[in-house]
Amino acid sequence: MCGRFASARKRMELLEEFGVQCDRVDDELEPDYNVAPTKPVYAVLTRRSDPSGDSASAGDSASAGDSASAGESVPAGHDAPRPADLVERQLRVVRWGLVPWWAKDPAIGSRLINARAETVTEKPAFRRAFARRRCLLPADGFYEWQQVTENGRKRKQPYYIYRADGGVLAFAGLYELWRDSSVPSDHAGGWLWTATIITTQATDEVGQIHDRMPMVIKPSAWQDWLDPGNTEVADLRELLLPAVSGGLTSHPVSTAVNNVRNNGPELVDLLPDAASDSGSPNPPLPRSGPSGAHPPDGAPAGSGGTLF
Repeated sequence: MCGRFASARKRMELLEEFGVQCDRVDDELEPDYNVAPTKPVYAVLTRRSDPSGDSASAGDSASAGDSASAGESVPAGHDAPRPADLVERQLRVVRWGLVPWWAKDPAIGSRLINARAETVTEKPAFRRAFARRRCLLPADGFYEWQQVTENGRKRKQPYYIYRADGGVLAFAGLYELWRDSSVPSDHAGGWLWTATIITTQATDEVGQIHDRMPMVIKPSAWQDWLDPGNTEVADLRELLLPAVSGGLTSHPVSTAVNNVRNNGPELVDLLPDAASDSGSPNPPLPRSGPSGAHPPDGAPAGSGGTLF
């Protein structure tokens, strides 16, 4: 799985990196070195152009096919392919943890942070999004935990995994819009945007640390992946690649990352003892970040936010 990652790049960097045509970000996110489920994250996606405002509420009537199957309304704009001259690449802020449009309670999102590549086209929570609502989730790197034994006791050692050249990782993601029926559709909180990360069996290099890993979309395939008119499952699957294909490296980091309340660039630093053994440099990330207090996996804030 992918349960934590780092996202420290500025909004303007992402707009340029991903060739975004429309910036839909109202409030820029602070650099986050301990992104956990239910936190806000950046997402790059393709939507219909809407000069009047948020395209979730403008020009998106209820989808007959979706509402007929579950008795719920959902923006029709997701499920119909758009003419090329009416779509644009957007940058948005979404909540990590996908809430299907048919969900009765948005709390389900805390359990849907990952979608397995092997079953993403079959699971009811993901199959419609895979067909029409794909996105890219930018990341600087991600964390995985390896079980180790020291002095006869088992513990989990966190590792930070990132591109050796310092480049951005574009996680393969799916997004959804959930309608909050308690407020008008044109209300600021009328639509909840959420997303999930597609994962796969880890390759040998990362598999030594953890058995699952995120999938990425290489830059040359961004257009095809984001195109809502591209519905051929076989073609889409060919775009999914294990993150290791980007030339990854990794190193052990402090267990401070286990607690989501800890947040800062020091979380991705190589452990001092490991540095003396390997001489590996720290990853090239911006040296700034907030001190968050967000609970992981949808846990209440009073839980302490500890992953392990």
